[in-house]
Amino acid sequence: MPIATLPAPLTDRYLHRLGVPSGAAPSLTTLRALHRAHVLRVPFENLAVQFGRPTTVDPVESAERILSGRGGYCFHLNGAFAALLETIGYQVEWRVGGIHRTDNQAGASGDHLTLTVRCEGETWLVDVGLGQGFLEPLPLRSGSYRQGLFEYRIGPSAVQPGGWRLDVDPQLGYLGMDFRRQPASGPADFAERHEWLSTAPTSPFMPFPCAFQPVADGQKALRGIVLVRIDPEGRHVRELADSAEWFDVLEQDFGLTLPEVGPTERQAYWDRISAAHQAWKAAVAQPRAESTAPAAAVSA
Repeated sequence: MPIATLPAPLTDRYLHRLGVPSGAAPSLTTLRALHRAHVLRVPFENLAVQFGRPTTVDPVESAERILSGRGGYCFHLNGAFAALLETIGYQVEWRVGGIHRTDNQAGASGDHLTLTVRCEGETWLVDVGLGQGFLEPLPLRSGSYRQGLFEYRIGPSAVQPGGWRLDVDPQLGYLGMDFRRQPASGPADFAERHEWLSTAPTSPFMPFPCAFQPVADGQKALRGIVLVRIDPEGRHVRELADSAEWFDVLEQDFGLTLPEVGPTERQAYWDRISAAHQAWKAAVAQPRAESTAPAAAVSA
């Protein structure tokens, strides 16, 4: 029984948003086209959290948000995409996962929703909610898979009994993702973690804004006030100068216009994240300055 499906008008609008024609029968070719279109057109972003606009993990609501020109994080993006795939006729399973960063431990903690799809006799890892992830589905079997500049590895999870592990390219800024063997029952399995991610002071989404999106030849990422691009020529980092430039990057690079955020709120928000960035730079520079100072100065 499907976890969620979309009404026909919403499905047609969703496919139009992705630039994929309606009416295609489920196939691996169509799945690849849908996945690629989704990650290239719909960004990962945490701006609803940053601006205090509550969301849910309801797949239909998430699809409506995507069609309004927004993105979201994994619960929104993979939830909506799963409903779209179910509606088209794919066999989709939701999986409880966990993102492994440098500041946490590996394991399927529940802070990530990923998907598996059974298609043409094989199971595929499908994930349009990683932000810095793969362009097309990966076969769910042990192996290394290169897509463009980046390599991904799939194998058994060392910490999740019976589960799977995705290791990502070191250039992408996180270590990987583990997910459970058993399918999730639906959105309710993620509601508590969504509440924590979107409201808790210790949530990784609270300290600073982020927007991530693959591009055909690399990746782009906005963290705080820093824009990073990875392309065949290397890694390019630019610190944004003011509120106007920051919101312009959101619109031009990620397609996020935020019409609900007025000029006063925009400037106040920029002042806050810019101050946080400067404080972070000062904190990073302090140990470096102490380690290179003369011994007398350090002891003083």
